Amino acid sequence: MEYVRVIFFLLVGFIILVKSSDYFVDAVSSIATNFKMSKMMIALTVAAFGTCAPELAISFNSISSGAGDIALANVLGSNVVNILLVIGIAACVAPIKVKNEVIKKELPILFLITSMFVISVISHYFWGKAEFILNRQDGFLFVCFFMMFMFYIVSVVKMKQGVFDSEKPKYTMVKSIIITIICCILIILSSDLVVDNAKAFASMLNVSNKLITMTVVVIGTSLPEMTMTVIAAKKGEFDIALGNIIGTNIFNIGVVLGLPLIIYGGFSSASFSVIDILFVHLAATVLFAFARNDKVLSKIEGAIMITLFVIYYTYIFIA
Repeated sequence: MEYVRVIFFLLVGFIILVKSSDYFVDAVSSIATNFKMSKMMIALTVAAFGTCAPELAISFNSISSGAGDIALANVLGSNVVNILLVIGIAACVAPIKVKNEVIKKELPILFLITSMFVISVISHYFWGKAEFILNRQDGFLFVCFFMMFMFYIVSVVKMKQGVFDSEKPKYTMVKSIIITIICCILIILSSDLVVDNAKAFASMLNVSNKLITMTVVVIGTSLPEMTMTVIAAKKGEFDIALGNIIGTNIFNIGVVLGLPLIIYGGFSSASFSVIDILFVHLAATVLFAFARNDKVLSKIEGAIMITLFVIYYTYIFIA
């Protein structure tokens, strides 16, 4: 009976989390459209950050409750899933054309921030007690790199002033603000449900918080990114498809992990291996290499990404 209760509330938490995030994205996108932002800028910022709302709420709740494993697994899993599974599926649905500007600017920024994250985490592993320790200094470093990304976004917006996509906002400004506030409240409350019941579920199955988070929680909270990216690729909206994932992964490292670290001071985790950390870097490297190769993410390359995802998740289950 306890299993049924935990699974029920876990599902309820997911449903509220995903649906409220969906409305949140629409509402904030409407605000951005009212301010005449371009599609690529909306994808890199509003849509990406909006779809990260579940991960951000879960990260804050998990670190504050002493479950650092969930926060780290949340970011690691999300970044791997977003590239290898989400973009992989999207590329299999429709080959994704990559603009030269994305190859020269946005993807190198993602690669740089991911590299910085991997080096920072692994340095603690080798200098510490063979476990991954993240502290407040790491949080400041992650946020600083994120601010550099935002500085780039602002500079691009200023350069392209007057060159905008003419699109009518879904909601009025007042309605957008009201929906945004309501959705923020729902996201916070539902994230509590997800974290609490994910820990309870892991305890019942006698498995680690890492395993439950990397599977149930990560894939569940990645549904907004998956839906948005696949639909965008199918419609030929390649800027939105790629921009959403690039922005999301940068936001995951810079804010979803960075902010809670600054506020709560850090945590340690012995549940992760160097392979887990390096796979995050591999995902970013593969995306950069495939995009740079011929400026198209083909169906074959999408299939390779999905295969790498399956290999990594097989490792998670047997490790």
